[in-house]
Amino acid sequence: MKIESFALAVVLCGTASAADKEPALPKDLPPYGAMKPLAAPRVIQRKLANGLTVWLVPESGFPKVAFALKLRGGYTADPKDRPGFADLLAATVTQGTASRSAKQVAEEIASAGGDLSASAGADSILVDASVLSSRANKAVELLADVAGHAAFADQEVAIAKSNLSASLEADEASPAFLGRRALYRALFGNHPYAVISPTQDSITQTTPADLRREYARRFRPDRALLVAAGDFSESAMESTIERAFGSWKAEGEAAPIESGKPAAVISKAVIVVPRPGSVQTAFYLGTLGPTRPAPDYAAARVANAIYGGMFGSRLVNNIREDKGYTYSPGAAILLNHDAGIVLTRADVRNAVTGASFNEIVYELNRMATTAPGTDEVEHAKRYLLGSLAIQLQSRGAVARQLANLWIDSLPPDALASQAEQIAKVTPAEVQAVARKYFPAWRMTVVAVGDEKVIREELAPFGLEFKNAQ
Repeated sequence: MKIESFALAVVLCGTASAADKEPALPKDLPPYGAMKPLAAPRVIQRKLANGLTVWLVPESGFPKVAFALKLRGGYTADPKDRPGFADLLAATVTQGTASRSAKQVAEEIASAGGDLSASAGADSILVDASVLSSRANKAVELLADVAGHAAFADQEVAIAKSNLSASLEADEASPAFLGRRALYRALFGNHPYAVISPTQDSITQTTPADLRREYARRFRPDRALLVAAGDFSESAMESTIERAFGSWKAEGEAAPIESGKPAAVISKAVIVVPRPGSVQTAFYLGTLGPTRPAPDYAAARVANAIYGGMFGSRLVNNIREDKGYTYSPGAAILLNHDAGIVLTRADVRNAVTGASFNEIVYELNRMATTAPGTDEVEHAKRYLLGSLAIQLQSRGAVARQLANLWIDSLPPDALASQAEQIAKVTPAEVQAVARKYFPAWRMTVVAVGDEKVIREELAPFGLEFKNAQ
């Protein structure tokens, strides 16, 4: 029996979830208060002559400033024979410039009361910093030096490669990493979105000369956004950024960025990642979902919260609170520029591997086939908007959120408009989007754990199996 056949069986005869039998709340609880509009930050947009986009968010008060320098092209710009090369760039770009050693960079950012870091993802590379307001000029100077004059000294590259290799070795002992890697490879095939990390081969083969060459092709002002959020004067910050970044030039050929929506692929077999002796099975179920600009993105966020994206969700109430199969199940909508992912994850005890899978599929199909209650939708919307409001109390979070919008080709006011869209989502819209993204037959299923346990526990469902590549 294939997954879609099993899914139909479960939705017809699945067990009642904890959400169906929640105890009544005390009668004297006050009603919800009115939802307040999100206080989105005011963003001032500028563009330098060299093409660098600048978004400023001046906010007096707490004496800190956060910066996010975001560059288009992460794994999507990597050479085909060097998967995860963007991680190597991020690991080395802050480790010294033409005029500063790695130690000097670290000491100067520390003396400014902050930190400097870099990271890579599917669509971008991020260099960010957070410092005391009184030392914001120093942070801008350092960011500009890193953006335009990174050195990639042999010794620093060797250290970064050793650290990345050790981190990858540790990751490959983690069920979460193994599950995500197998799921992304199954969902995206040859598309760059299949990559979640470098390989040992790509780390070993990369030289300082390779990094310098790719750095010149990727770190370009015409492909970059600088966000500054915090306690500063608008005019003074503009002048500081112009002085520091104005001489940054795009030279030579830009690195090509592979774009385009990947083809939808659904594995008809459970993908098994053997982990001998494991006492748990880690489930990862996923399918292609909405992107941030999609018209149904807000409704999908609400649907996901109801299903498994918050502590009081159906999935959590079912397999954690009611049945005790797992401690921390959950669901998320993960975003890339050209494809989102609707993800379910759960680490369950070996003995309840089959029972847990049964309930996960049941809850997916319940989302797809039955309308949510008005209270469920209201609770989910309040959770999402409240979480966003709390998150935006951090200047660093504001800078990163805005940078993510830019990568997704959205304006800064999308932060407020998407909150408004969430507030307006109706139960009918949730039902429609859940029918589109949540049916269990759409899910590619990955199970990480003891292979014998997985096959025996899932045998009653008549599923096909294949081992991860």
